[in-house]
Amino acid sequence: MPMLREPWKKYKKFPPLHLPDRQWPSRSLDKAPRWLATDLRDGNQSLVDPMNGDEKWRYFQVLVELGYKEIEVSFPSASDTDFDFTRRLIETSGAVPDDVWLQVLSPCREDLIRRTVESLKGAKKALVHIYLATSECFRRIVFNFSKEETLATATRCTKLVRALTKDDPFQQGTEWAFEFSPETFSDTEPDFVIKVCEAVKAAWEPSVENPIIFNLPATVEMSTPNVYADQIEYFCRHVTERDKICVSLHPHNDRGCAVAAAELAQMAGADRVEGCLFGNGERTGNVDLVTLGLNLYTQGIHPNVDFSDLGRVIETVETCNKIPVHERVPYGGSLVVCAFSGSHQDAIKKGFTLRERENMAYDAPWQVPYLPLDPRDIGRTYEAVIRVNSQSGKGGAAWIILRQLQLDLPRGLQVAFSKEVQKKADSLGRELRPQEITDLFESTYFLKDTPRFSIVDYSIMPDRSTSPAPPAPGKTQDTKDLKRVFEGVLLCDGKEYKLRGRGNGPISSLANALKGIGFNLDVQDYKEHAIGRGRDVKAATYIECTAAGSKMRVWGVGIHQDVVQSSLTALISAASNFAPESPGSPFLPRPVSQDGMTKLSLNGGVGREGGSRLLSGVVCASESREEAA
Repeated sequence: MPMLREPWKKYKKFPPLHLPDRQWPSRSLDKAPRWLATDLRDGNQSLVDPMNGDEKWRYFQVLVELGYKEIEVSFPSASDTDFDFTRRLIETSGAVPDDVWLQVLSPCREDLIRRTVESLKGAKKALVHIYLATSECFRRIVFNFSKEETLATATRCTKLVRALTKDDPFQQGTEWAFEFSPETFSDTEPDFVIKVCEAVKAAWEPSVENPIIFNLPATVEMSTPNVYADQIEYFCRHVTERDKICVSLHPHNDRGCAVAAAELAQMAGADRVEGCLFGNGERTGNVDLVTLGLNLYTQGIHPNVDFSDLGRVIETVETCNKIPVHERVPYGGSLVVCAFSGSHQDAIKKGFTLRERENMAYDAPWQVPYLPLDPRDIGRTYEAVIRVNSQSGKGGAAWIILRQLQLDLPRGLQVAFSKEVQKKADSLGRELRPQEITDLFESTYFLKDTPRFSIVDYSIMPDRSTSPAPPAPGKTQDTKDLKRVFEGVLLCDGKEYKLRGRGNGPISSLANALKGIGFNLDVQDYKEHAIGRGRDVKAATYIECTAAGSKMRVWGVGIHQDVVQSSLTALISAASNFAPESPGSPFLPRPVSQDGMTKLSLNGGVGREGGSRLLSGVVCASESREEAA
């Protein structure tokens, strides 16, 4: 057989419906539809390994807990498993809530209809659903039916269902409802569909209180969603006794447009939607009820189903269907509220920070960049929102540190730490877990690990060597304009050094003291904030330093209940990051005392105890910021 050089030419363009006065484009969704969950029937029949009775039982319970009131539970004539499951639901006391309808499906065959109705005996609310393909394709290829034969079959089978259910005096303990599907509706001539449905309606004789359900499926999705919406609007406008009809949708997803088709078709007048959780079904699946429901939710419309614990729903679906829920499926996927991109992470972090800063209530209007809904509303923690790999920027790691340690890192520190994160992610060749990022931060800035330097003891006091004018008689000397002196003991590599330095404040005086062991640091940036509230509040301090004669910048972090000690710890953290790892570095003097205590003067030399002098050297660049703080 010769190869077709232009294979696309064998496909016909789907003809649109001529509806120039269509109304649906100007409408919007303002309420939830009636839902029919068909996971246990349509979804089940599409599985490689169909659910057993216990799996269907578990799945049914989840659907009830979610709030579905109409559940298609089986195809009773197809297998004993389906028939027995239906009987188990009915015969088990309390298994089916009084307000839940059990729906079952049968083709238009008399013997199968009888078996189907038999499965529902004793149910409180029973919905019999029969179907017959009506399109020219199926009439000609599958059934070899004329239009007249199709019409007669639909009518005859409807009358049989009526005789076996609502007209049977022995079935009066059950509330019966009826659904008819002109299968392949979207590929059927519109006027012929209406003719068939009118005949079925006349045979059933519905009421306003108990309307007939006409399910209009896109059995195979063959057109753009707007065409399906046109078909639904045309049906709704031309069928008679519309108040006695519930128009139901059953879109399949062959073109990937089932959700859009269902939403537009509701705008076109449909009342009800049939589908499956996460879109399971034949070929590419049925319409996804989770997506439809949460799409309404994010528009301020309650979908009348509860997806607040979506994780549990996913676990049930994956276990019973033996098909994983894709990581990127809307709302339910494990990555859909997660950002790896640096710019996305930064925007999300700023959104959450603003909500926290303004102390917004849980139910305050939701507006966070890149997140169409609050992850908490579907049972997700905020820790799942941002995940970090080598492609992530500063915002991702900063968000995790904020969530894990309550540290709101300044922008410069975010940039610096993100480089450490990227190096780590590159070396591992994978995403970093939140705890790994937290551990990396704590080790990089010595929040848990022992730094090269640590303060053993210290005091900060006014420098009274240049006293101001004496106070007035009976008044206390005012020292607020005096310089400050740091005097303390620093531990380095197991050795203690006694240091003394003078500056405008605690940070600059410690910075000048560090010159005594070879560190000439200038503070370039200083930030601090509180952690917690009340009596247990702590101070978090961030200090960026440069070394004299070097363009290298490093950050230090300090946390302590005392704001001064927090600041000093941050400076020591930065100094430790400047220090080389190898012992005997030229940055460090050799201790000379035998008692483990080395005294250093601030000109870098070793002096006798009490012989050190104050350094009048360079003042740190942070002094004005520090005093303002």
